[in-house]
Amino acid sequence: MSRWLADPVREFTIGTPEAGPYALTEGPDGALWCTLTHQGAIARRGTDGSLTVHPVGADTGPTILAQGPDGSLWFTQYRAHRIARITVEGTVTSFTPPTTGGGPFGIAAGPDGAMWFTLSGADRLGRITTDGDITEYPAPGAFPAAITAGPDGAMWFTLNQGNAIGRITMDGRTTACPLPTEAAAPVGITAGPDDALWFVEIGAGQIGRITVDGELTEYPLPDRETRPHAITTGPDGALWFSEWGRGRVGRITVDGRITSYDLPRPDCEPHGIAHHDGALWCALETGSLARIEVP
Repeated sequence: MSRWLADPVREFTIGTPEAGPYALTEGPDGALWCTLTHQGAIARRGTDGSLTVHPVGADTGPTILAQGPDGSLWFTQYRAHRIARITVEGTVTSFTPPTTGGGPFGIAAGPDGAMWFTLSGADRLGRITTDGDITEYPAPGAFPAAITAGPDGAMWFTLNQGNAIGRITMDGRTTACPLPTEAAAPVGITAGPDDALWFVEIGAGQIGRITVDGELTEYPLPDRETRPHAITTGPDGALWFSEWGRGRVGRITVDGRITSYDLPRPDCEPHGIAHHDGALWCALETGSLARIEVP
């Protein structure tokens, strides 16, 4: 607690405010990797604090990225409608899904050694092998957004406009669980430490939890206008999420206790959040990464 009070948040610049840091994840090399959506680049922050920026196309719109089973990172290119792969050395390869103009958004490694992604603009889901072979499946609702591997060997995803949480098995069978709150608009989703899936409701200002059996619980945030965006499991066994509308990060324990912490500026618009080197890191629209000590 004394460390939190002394130096709770440190900010590290990785680009101009126009760069658009969006999503981030720890790479297979132990570095922190981040998409620069507006700049069309992928940034790498090494364990020594060094910064490398890899251009991937000014108009491609790199969005979500995730560590792959092949020792590389995979990311979606929302504006270019492609799935791309970047090695830790910076070599980029891209692949085009069969559906034209699908708007790929979320991506995550599956338990089957492939990457799974969402095509938000086409209401479809995709699976891509490390060799680049792509299979698509219809989504069970509108605008599939974030996706993650669940504890049950399936992939789970948010249906932002379908107001539901979806599930797809490795053989392509899909189901959806509607949310009880109207216009909840779920976005980020992650596997929690309690064998459940946790997600954010950006439209309703709530955090949600769903078991693999489909049991739903919703936790209203104290400030319903905070617009929670991304969520991850922290090193303390709690769930941490970005509060895009208020310039904060929030924390919720598995029994539903909620706290919130200020970031450097209320208008910094935090997006992606990730657990890295024992702390929480958040991508800020101001062109920076914030490192948040866990209290």
